[in-house]
Amino acid sequence: MSTTQHIKKNDIYNAFHEIWETEEPSDGVLHGLCIAIKDNIVTKKGTTTCGSKMLKGYNSPFNATVVDRLENAGAVLVGKTNCDEFAMGSSTEHCAWGPVKNPWDTNRVPGGSSGGSAVAVAANLCDAALGSDTGGSIRQPAALCGVVGYKPTYGNVSRYGLVAFASSLDQIGTFTHSVEDAAKITQCISGYDELDSTSYPETHPDLCENLKNPIKHLRIGVPSQYIGSNNETAVNDAIQDAIDTYKKLGASIVELELPLTDVGISTYYVLAPAEASSNLARYDGIRYGHRTDELCSDLFELYSKSRAEGFGDEVKRRIMLGTYVLSSGYYEAYYNNALKIRRLICEEYKTAFESCDVILGPTTPTVAFPLGSTADPVSMYLNDVYTANTNIAGICGISIPCGFSEEHGSRLPIGLHLQCAWHEDAKLLRIAQMFESATTFHTERPGVIA
Repeated sequence: MSTTQHIKKNDIYNAFHEIWETEEPSDGVLHGLCIAIKDNIVTKKGTTTCGSKMLKGYNSPFNATVVDRLENAGAVLVGKTNCDEFAMGSSTEHCAWGPVKNPWDTNRVPGGSSGGSAVAVAANLCDAALGSDTGGSIRQPAALCGVVGYKPTYGNVSRYGLVAFASSLDQIGTFTHSVEDAAKITQCISGYDELDSTSYPETHPDLCENLKNPIKHLRIGVPSQYIGSNNETAVNDAIQDAIDTYKKLGASIVELELPLTDVGISTYYVLAPAEASSNLARYDGIRYGHRTDELCSDLFELYSKSRAEGFGDEVKRRIMLGTYVLSSGYYEAYYNNALKIRRLICEEYKTAFESCDVILGPTTPTVAFPLGSTADPVSMYLNDVYTANTNIAGICGISIPCGFSEEHGSRLPIGLHLQCAWHEDAKLLRIAQMFESATTFHTERPGVIA
């Protein structure tokens, strides 16, 4: 696809922050594949702003490890995609460069925070894109835009060069049109990186070798908490159809209970803001980041005005929340208790995977919601109810297209969410491939806009 087409469609969807002139790719397994990069992954080419005025015009002196690995594999990097500011949001409306629109219905959100990457792939602006997932920021927009969104096990893909939001939760992953492309690209960017202290040092299994070999005697766990009145009817129907598809493929269904699903969001919104409060303290207008032009009487006033001007409302909200739960007198009640619940969530998953190979459910409880409908932040946060615990536990998860809803006057995609145990990424992709091979949802595209 030409750069001209990129620019033309980008005016409609606002998917890209920057579009680059393409260069002759090197030889490699990804030779000529056009890939976009989320704007919170640093690149020497262009700017990295994290969707924030705080980093407007920032030029990184180095590439993220994943960027170097893509280029070494022959990929063509076409530009940076818009995202919620510092990856904080579930709608990609909280971006300093304006909201991103869903190509299936431009009056609706694409999800977030990696909405620009999801839209760029869904609208055929590129072959694939990288995003980051802290509580569902790859899988949720993938579901709302009808593409494949894959979050590897924490530590399998280097985070070096990913601008930190919540360091114990963040993971780089992919947006693609197929599970096979997700496996191929992730195979190239995964592996140990000495520059990332959280990088998994052991040998990684080949994600492509057995991808198209169905798993025999597959056991699929379906938690009762994942299907119910909290979901839109079309979502429940699509998930039931997906279960029936797997049954026809020879899988057995195991009924599960994951009672900590309901506390995952509250746990996440203690842990993630706490880490964000610490990580974003560096943006003070002194070393780097936006610096106020106003004359200040002291250092505190300089900090205060620079941060007030540079950060958006959602980022400010999470910094204040994180600072509060870490403050004296509240640390034990909030942050320390959230860490205890995190351990219980890990144990709950460990027990669940003793009786099943994969956990199945919807990626989101609803389809894409209208632009401007997230005035109440809690309603936006609840869209990650089925994805946040994946990050809390550090396991792998993938969203694949599984149906459409006609209930809102538009044909809107629905995502199927699959989760596997730690470092069982190859198994997860094989299970996702089984469904994809038996259906055609992943081949459907939004209406072409000339």
